[in-house]
Amino acid sequence: MQEYKNKQELIDEISKRAKLFIDEFSSVTETDKDKLVDDVDRTPAQMIAYQLGWLNLILDWEKQEQQGTEVVTPHVDYKWNNLGGLYNGFYKQYENYSLQELRSIFEKKVQQIISLIESYTDTELFQSGGRKWASSTPANWPIWKWIHINTVAPFKTFRSKIRKWKKQNG
Repeated sequence: MQEYKNKQELIDEISKRAKLFIDEFSSVTETDKDKLVDDVDRTPAQMIAYQLGWLNLILDWEKQEQQGTEVVTPHVDYKWNNLGGLYNGFYKQYENYSLQELRSIFEKKVQQIISLIESYTDTELFQSGGRKWASSTPANWPIWKWIHINTVAPFKTFRSKIRKWKKQNG
């Protein structure tokens, strides 16, 4: 897994990968946003909804912890062995949004994640135990790893998915 020397390096990578990912959707038409194609497991709208779901979870985990609420990861209604159900919840939450609205929400959420990263000290961000929610699994990851695995990593993976979708749809 990629590692980062400092906060700015993580922010720069998120910014870069988020832009590359979301720009892939500029040529997808509104009428095709919910279209499935062979060998691609999500529609374009679902790909963005997936990203939004995870961005929202990270922001919500932090908000809950700041409010003194015990954080349940990944979600109070879903355990780690039911991520498919969680993803379906993401899709349902955003199913009535236009592609342009999804893109706009995505860009705002990425900025919120960047602001969150900026709010952490280097110790909180890069050492285990920076937040209780980040220590909620046996892996006891530092916050940066949770953020990376739910931003940079899927932005790369889903970028290849949308490219494959466009090639088959186009």
